Parts: sequence; C-alpha cells; structure tokens
Amino acid sequence: MGTRRVLVTGCSSGIGLAIAVRLAKDELRRFKVVATMRDVEKRGALEIAAGETLSRTLEIRQLDACCESSIRECVNSLPERRVDVLVNNAGMGMIGPLECQSVKDMQDLFNTNFFGLVRLVKEVLPDMKRSQSGHIVVMSSVMGVQGLLFNDVYAASKFAVEGFCESLAVQAMKFNIKMSLVEPGPVVTEFEKKVYEEVQNMDLSCTDEETARIFREIYLPYSRKVFSSLGQTPEEVAEQTLQLIVAKNPPFRHQTNRLYTPLTAMKHADPTGRLPIDAFYKMVFQHDRVFNASLGVMRMLQKRMGKSKA
Repeated sequence: MGTRRVLVTGCSSGIGLAIAVRLAKDELRRFKVVATMRDVEKRGALEIAAGETLSRTLEIRQLDACCESSIRECVNSLPERRVDVLVNNAGMGMIGPLECQSVKDMQDLFNTNFFGLVRLVKEVLPDMKRSQSGHIVVMSSVMGVQGLLFNDVYAASKFAVEGFCESLAVQAMKFNIKMSLVEPGPVVTEFEKKVYEEVQNMDLSCTDEETARIFREIYLPYSRKVFSSLGQTPEEVAEQTLQLIVAKNPPFRHQTNRLYTPLTAMKHADPTGRLPIDAFYKMVFQHDRVFNASLGVMRMLQKRMGKSKA
C-alpha cells in the first residue's frame, strides 16, 4: 500500500494535534496528513510540534465541522478528493447539573460532537464507496459506553456517535470500508483543563442546594482524583490510534485505557442495567475509602503496565 492521505479534525491542540503529529512523523512515512482546525489562527502549537514535517508530510487546512460548505471546500481542495483515512476528533465538552445548562448549549454540543461527524462522513463516504476502500476512525469516549454523573449531555452525544457508527459499520463493510471507535477514558489536555476551569465559577443557582453541594464537594474532587490517577496523555492515545490505522483488521471498538475495561464491562454483565448504576452510586456516595483505595490500586497497575511496555 502506498502513502495514505489522512484527514484529521480538531488539530489545534490535545488529541487531534498529537494524532496529526504522530502520523506525520511515522518512521515508515506511510501517511500524508491533512491536519485541520476551525480557526487556523490557532495553528501555532501544531506548527511547533510538527517541526520539520510541516509542508512535507503534514499540511494545515481550515475546516469547520459545523459547516457543510467548509468541509466540502477542504475535501475538494485535495487531489482527486481522496481521503484514505478520516480521523474525526473535533469535539467539545460539557459538565454540570442539567438544570444549569441551556438547551442552546446542548444543541451546540451535539452540532459539533454528533452532527460534525455526520457531515464529515456524508462528504467522504461516497468517494470511499466508489474506491471500495477507506478507514473512518472516530474519537468517541468510554462515556459513549457508560454514562457518568454530571456528564449527561456529553455522554448522550457520545452515545449518539456510537449508535451512528455501529449502524453504519455494517453498510461500510459491504464496500470494504473500515470503521473504528477509539474510546479514551480521562485524557489530560488543554481541552479538559478548559472545561474544568469554566465549571469552577459555574452559576449553580438554577439547581437545588443539595445538587450544587454534590457537584462541588463530591463530583469535582472525585473527578480531579480520577484525572490525576488514571489520566492518559494525548500522545498515548495517538500511539494507539496509529496502531489501529495500520492494523490489517482493526477492531470496531478500542478502549485506550485498559483500567477502565472492568467499569464498562459491568454494563454488559447485567442486561437490567442495575449493576453499573448501583456500583457507581455506591462508589461516589457511600464508599469514599473504597474509591480512594481503588484508585491507588489502579495507579499501581498503570505503572506496572507502563514498565512492561518499556
């Protein structure tokens, strides 16, 4: 197989930037990367990280996943409109009590996280069908498999992504097109930091005092502990995404953090849905010591897995 053209969205920072740079710096030079972002004025960090690959194996282009004409213009600008691999990464986050979030903000989130993916796939899928080849890689989340406290709307958008891809994958297979969902757990990026900075001063006056207390005194400290203990780097996720892209038979779903597998497995273990909901309830509200001890064990396992890879 010759050099494959990879279109990556949301490359101004975080996972998208890391994936674009990792593919561009591939030792075997298997990829020509088209790294896109909504605002090309924010290209500085990507240019620095790309280094000598810039204008060689990596080029930067404007693409707004919320605008069909922007997507079409970007794809039309590519030779023969050829996209061998689409990496859909552009997204936004939202956390907090439901009563404190506007429907407009929820719609904006779905417009990016879900409909952004739909627009991109609609644009590249016909060409992939004609060529009987292609790979659509979608940055999902473990929250596309298992919902999480105060992440109601974000999880809903990722559930929508998972359902869309799971349905489309059967048709894609008929045309020899591969689909892969990458499901990270917590990833320490500027994207995540920004989300948490915004909620520090979030107006909680629209919800009741008990819910506001749970959010501030239980959820936020809990979430910080999880990120500091189990958070991956964007580079780790990028490396695993590269391995998916080069695999002969890539899996449809891939969780980047194996420590989360037992948590998501609970959902499939009990078709009634009681097991994961009860487990998360007890972990958050009743067994703080068990939760802290579990994080300690997971930290130790993570270090051992890191050493074994080295």
